[in-house]
Amino acid sequence: MMADEGWSVLEQAAELVRRGEPFALATVVWRQGPSSSKKGSRAIITAGGELHGWIGGACAEPVVIREARRVIESGEARLLLLGSPEQFGGAVPEGMAVVPISCQSEGALEVYIEPVLPAPRLVVVGSSPMAQTLTKLAETLGWHADLIAGEDFGAADADQRSMVVVATQGHNDEEVLERAAAARPAYLGLVGSQKRGTAVLGYLADRGVPAEQLDHVHVPAGLDLGSTTHSEIAVAILAELVQLRASGSIVTGGAATPAASAASAASSASAASEAIDPVCGMTVTVGQGGGLPLEHGGTTYYFCSAGCRQAFVTDPAAYAQARR
Repeated sequence: MMADEGWSVLEQAAELVRRGEPFALATVVWRQGPSSSKKGSRAIITAGGELHGWIGGACAEPVVIREARRVIESGEARLLLLGSPEQFGGAVPEGMAVVPISCQSEGALEVYIEPVLPAPRLVVVGSSPMAQTLTKLAETLGWHADLIAGEDFGAADADQRSMVVVATQGHNDEEVLERAAAARPAYLGLVGSQKRGTAVLGYLADRGVPAEQLDHVHVPAGLDLGSTTHSEIAVAILAELVQLRASGSIVTGGAATPAASAASAASSASAASEAIDPVCGMTVTVGQGGGLPLEHGGTTYYFCSAGCRQAFVTDPAAYAQARR
């Protein structure tokens, strides 16, 4: 990869980070010719499956996109070996995934795919010293923290990747909590006594707020540390958030916002399915004009390249029984 191309990919990655969008960074760490890729080639893949950069040709690219989306969803990096399993025999290191790619033009590639997930986002609603302390503590962890006054807070200020703590100290708690619940954040907590929390939740239930939203409200917010100061309450709340994130009980990095979910659903609706190339055995992306379809004997077959398609046309009997 040329230096300017590499910088372009990293600049795009930096822009996604600024926008708080999850993506994966794929890097070619080894290649075996013939292959159009080079060692050090990079690409970024968005959660929606868009690829920017260069990672390889028609056989490698759809596989990398598919695996990158899985990496974003799981939050765990993967090391892929793209090629024919026969090329490597028993020499594949433990923990490395082998993805069959038998197109001769592709050779073999080793690709490292790592997730780049947004920093956790905490929205603290209120203006008390405790709210200010909680915001500062979250920032020391590298989190993105916003402090918003109760009257200024709206459902648009949070999303499914956010953690929201309502600390309005009895000033319109009900209205603020209702707006926060509508955003369906990853975490929603109300600062206050259990008695006060029960009253607020009961009032919202009577107003028709769905039980599925109210059931996820943490009241009181934070770990129970006994009698504490305002600063210690902030520590207790942050400790609970760290604990829940570490246990996987709340997910803030790869979860999609409502807008992203809608985009993902639309993408999935129009996205291609997958089929197996009967010639090389590779997984092929099908749909939207892709997959080089060919009908034979009442069955439609799909191919990763024109070469595999021509091989099938030349001797269909040799491949026609392969699974689509």
